[in-house]
Amino acid sequence: MSLKVGIFGGTFDPIHIGHLITTQYVLEKRKLDKIIFVPCHISPHKTDKNSSNPIHRLNMLRLAIEDIPYFDLTDYEIRKGNISYTYDTIVELRKTYANIELIIGYDNLVVFDKWHNPDKIVELAKLVVMKRVIDKETGTKNKYFENAIILDTPTIEISSSELRERIKNNLPVSFMVPPKVEEYIRKINLYRES
Repeated sequence: MSLKVGIFGGTFDPIHIGHLITTQYVLEKRKLDKIIFVPCHISPHKTDKNSSNPIHRLNMLRLAIEDIPYFDLTDYEIRKGNISYTYDTIVELRKTYANIELIIGYDNLVVFDKWHNPDKIVELAKLVVMKRVIDKETGTKNKYFENAIILDTPTIEISSSELRERIKNNLPVSFMVPPKVEEYIRKINLYRES
């Protein structure tokens, strides 16, 4: 029996409970066997932003999911280096998994036609889109909308950039990140420097 896996990529700087709650929801709704988190080395959509050291992002992700049997991670994009393209990652993961669903946010679906090799991505993986009630329907829809499986996911208003700002300003982030992630951030003094 081949596993049905979801892959969920991102910067995860830091990973927070919003990521975990929404992906668990997708896992249940899509009846997936597991979700593989893919921390990127450099996001093609955020080449102008400095992310934290990939090792720290990977460590936090590992701590966040280590006790959750249906969550997994791959360090493929970090090991590969350079700009991370979802297409390359799916090609790599297809060597192990035949049945892949790519989980993206609604904001990414709107610009999916600008991604690297979008036609090939949808040949290799099902496109599953997390759409929150607050996501505005856009007037322009690309051709990928008709292939996408759109799930109405819970709205959890936490952003990684907001968390980094809170930490920098000595504000608490308990309940927003898993306890082990919070401990890690404090221990290595992450996000303190401007």
